[in-house]
Amino acid sequence: MISTIIWLKPRLVVIGYDTGADFSLCNFKNTFVMIRKTTLYFVLSICVFCNLYAQQNFHSVIPFFPDERWWGGFVAMGSQMPYGNQLSELDLSRQNFNNQGVPLLVSNKGRFIWSDDAFKFSIQDNKLHIQSAFEEVKPIQAGKSLRDAYLAACKIHFPPSGKLPDSLFFSMPQYNTWIELMYDQNQDDIIKYAENIVKNNFPKGILMVDDNWQKYYGNFEFKPDKFPEPKKMINKLHSMGFKVMLWVCPFVSADSPEFRELEAKGYLLKQKGSSSAAMIRWWNGYSACYDFTNPNTSKYFVALLKDTQERYGIDGFKFDAGDVNFYNEERIDSYKKDARSTDHTMAWAKIGLQFPFNEYRACWRMGGEPLVQRLGDKHNSWKHLQLLIPDMIAAGLLGYSYACPDMIGGGQITSFENLDSSKFNQDLIVRSAQTHTLMPMMQFSVAPWRILNAKNLEICRRMADLHVKMGNYILNCAKHSSQTGEPIIRHMEYSFPNEGFSGYKDQFMLGDKFLIAPILTQDNVRKVKLPKGKWKDDLGKVYSGGIEIIVNAGIERLPYFEKIK
Repeated sequence: MISTIIWLKPRLVVIGYDTGADFSLCNFKNTFVMIRKTTLYFVLSICVFCNLYAQQNFHSVIPFFPDERWWGGFVAMGSQMPYGNQLSELDLSRQNFNNQGVPLLVSNKGRFIWSDDAFKFSIQDNKLHIQSAFEEVKPIQAGKSLRDAYLAACKIHFPPSGKLPDSLFFSMPQYNTWIELMYDQNQDDIIKYAENIVKNNFPKGILMVDDNWQKYYGNFEFKPDKFPEPKKMINKLHSMGFKVMLWVCPFVSADSPEFRELEAKGYLLKQKGSSSAAMIRWWNGYSACYDFTNPNTSKYFVALLKDTQERYGIDGFKFDAGDVNFYNEERIDSYKKDARSTDHTMAWAKIGLQFPFNEYRACWRMGGEPLVQRLGDKHNSWKHLQLLIPDMIAAGLLGYSYACPDMIGGGQITSFENLDSSKFNQDLIVRSAQTHTLMPMMQFSVAPWRILNAKNLEICRRMADLHVKMGNYILNCAKHSSQTGEPIIRHMEYSFPNEGFSGYKDQFMLGDKFLIAPILTQDNVRKVKLPKGKWKDDLGKVYSGGIEIIVNAGIERLPYFEKIK
């Protein structure tokens, strides 16, 4: 009895049983040849079908529920969240807007959307459109609120690790040498910067030495002309009460000994279809790039960093770059043959898990892991100051609870080049410091003692002291997050669903106890909406919630409210 199977396009046709077959040798041979040919056609058809399946694009259309709003995708899109009824297409595999990306969307009606892979999404007439090359992406109904949606997604897809970055990130301020020194990082000025922190009675914490301390990219030795005694410098900073971090990136300068060694080892990304290292354009020119999809590359790089720690006494590293747009798989080949742009970003992020003192600006997934995530560089402007709260809220809703809101006054160097200090807007620096104060972390870079008068300098000092005073509470919020996944910075809608907070972007909850409402404009007046319950402000006045109030706050005041009932 013989059964023949023929694959015709998407249809499976079975040519049934021939019970009356004549089993002569000739017929048997003919039948055998037919079966062999049919099997070959079957295998070829399967290959063609699999190839077509792999190339297809899944398109999901998800209508909004009444009054439904969505958050997610990109930390740097926080100011546009919740998204309106129209949103141009965004691509998680090609864009990150100088910050973190996560394949997660959450709604205030208890729904969430997740994919392990990058997807494109847009909104047209209150319908969410999602395109994926890997799967049909569908919403999951997890409850009735934004908190329900987030916690359900967190539990399944990025459960908290139970670990934290070093506790000093939360309890003390950070200081970064970038704005003061830019590309002229040097031993003398770094020591002076630290000495001025102490001299001006600012709390000591973490000090980060930024880009251009090393001989060149891919090298981990200090420039001898700029740092004649680097270990002595580190020892002095430690003796003054600072922990010290160094800026690093995944790039390697071409035509260097390190480049030649790494290319020979196969540890660099390659040009598409070539055995030569790819040259990648980034903000400091063209460089080769480590290929961290190769586990041997990761081990090699971690060993280099640990050797740097051993030789100089460094406490940790600021991991810059890693943006998805540097890793276009159409132009590069990597150790992992099917690696996509997001795989490279994630592989770079995993390096930081080896170091309790770490910081990232670009990341993919990795929610719940003990990594510090900094917002992208902001300009020194009121407009960019107003981005801090919604971006920090977005970071929390994407699993990045341990986040730092850029640098006080902004980290974009073009805002500080050729600066006339006599025309500098001091109020903007003060309000920026106040906005940072009751967030998980606060980071100074531009030296407030250089650009502020005595009154405004004292205000900034008091804000740093307030952060230290609240340090135990903030650290406890971080510990809670490490166990439950709950954000430290929370959207008002997250904490108080169905009270009309979905569109609020200029106030936030710090944990479940404090409502923070800093001044974000040149005026000293703002509106604050208080949730239901009893609230006590920073001046001791008690309010019955469920109302909107007008707050007058002079330059010296950071308005915040404690929930007392």
